[in-house]
Amino acid sequence: MPSYSAITSAVVRDIKAREDALPVRNEACRSRFYFQPAPAAKTCLFFHGFTAGPYQFVPMAEALFRAGYNVLIPRMPGHGLAGDWGKDNPPPLPTKAEDYQKFALQWLQLAQTLGGQVVVGGLSGGGTLAGWLAVERPQVISRAILYAAFLSSSSKVIDLFVRNLDSYNEWVNPKPEAARYGYNGFMIPALRVFLLMGTDILKRSRRGPIAPTFAISSESDIAVGNHDHRSLFESGVKYQPKCWYQRFDRILDIPHTMLTLEEGNNYQDLLIAMTKAYIESDLTWTEVEDIGYCMTRGKTFDIAVSELNLAQKVSRDMPAMMTMVDKRAIAMSRGPRSRGDR
Repeated sequence: MPSYSAITSAVVRDIKAREDALPVRNEACRSRFYFQPAPAAKTCLFFHGFTAGPYQFVPMAEALFRAGYNVLIPRMPGHGLAGDWGKDNPPPLPTKAEDYQKFALQWLQLAQTLGGQVVVGGLSGGGTLAGWLAVERPQVISRAILYAAFLSSSSKVIDLFVRNLDSYNEWVNPKPEAARYGYNGFMIPALRVFLLMGTDILKRSRRGPIAPTFAISSESDIAVGNHDHRSLFESGVKYQPKCWYQRFDRILDIPHTMLTLEEGNNYQDLLIAMTKAYIESDLTWTEVEDIGYCMTRGKTFDIAVSELNLAQKVSRDMPAMMTMVDKRAIAMSRGPRSRGDR
């Protein structure tokens, strides 16, 4: 069995050689690796968004690396390649789910060889792939975090087009970073892969099992169907009580590209704190609601977790997470006889 240092050195060397040979579109599209000098308690495997690149996860990765974790952000198949791409020469994105699934399983296996627990996550199409791993390999994944996962679009009409058309499409008013780093357009069958995978994930989540999964969405996101994020959570929590769900209020104006300040999220640090809270806490969703209910009764976070005997199960970042939890809705649903009312 190769040593930890041999594995990490080989990953950096081999992936660099492969991407040099392609070549990649630019440095932002290269795979990124953040390896601790010795085996870490957790390794985070992140998948970037459709037509984008690993650059999307850099702020998140840097924060998690500082927290002591390994972080892997591999370039997705067919993404980030140099070329004069357009309608007459579309980028070579996969049109079969198997290509992405094989890729995800290979990286999951590598993450396991580094030791410790494995956390998977992804944005948009990358979130779809992380969700697939959550239902495909629930026994080996400690946590899955789906940021605005593409399980369906925000419109049934768009879903109908994606399912049936084979034409070329360009992004409307893409973010400057997307235009500078990623692809401006794609063949619709390349997006269809994620829609069909998302449909399958929702079906499988209703039958269980699923890894502990945190689905995060935003009311301001006009790209994906937030209702399916909620549905995934409601199905998953029946089999896995440590599933969480959070939808950002419209007033925060957090876009689909929610990971970075550069791509429009002015609450980047809050999202990072929420991610750390999920990775580092050991709470069921019911326990999260218990804390929230106590707080609606005038108790501080610290007093609430102490009275509920949860102090050893919460991350230092959990108070930031609780600022986002809809405590009013919890109070209205529970009534005065909740066990959290003391």
